[in-house]
Parts: sequence; C-alpha cells; structure tokens
Amino acid sequence: MHIEYHEKTIEFVRCIAEGNLVSLHTHQIWPGNDQYVTMDFFRLDEVGKICEHWDSLQQIPEGSANQNTMY
Repeated sequence: MHIEYHEKTIEFVRCIAEGNLVSLHTHQIWPGNDQYVTMDFFRLDEVGKICEHWDSLQQIPEGSANQNTMY
C-alpha cells in the first residue's frame, strides 16, 4: 500500500498489548488531506504471527456541530 499511497502518513495515538492481543489507535492522513481515525485489533498465534485482524475506521469530518474532538 505504501507504493500506491507514498504520501499517506500514520500517527500512532495509542498501542495496547496484553497476552496475544494487540490494539492500535491511529490517525491517518491520506493524499488529498482525507483524515481517518482507525482502530486495529490483532490476535497472535503461539509463534507471534498474526492469525486474526479486525479493524474499524471513521473519516474525520472537516466541520463539527460541537467542540468534541475525535481523540
């Protein structure tokens, strides 16, 4: 994906790991300044390889009806 979207940036906001589970909370900025909040969840097997992955993402709107931020 980096080859196709080399201008994309990812800021890791939070990383949490416990046992064989890892979660990543990120802020992604794509070409054209599209911004997303993402959550990725991984489960690792006995040798540390990813065996399951779930994710969720939401585009950050340019304007908001209130003062609450996405983070």
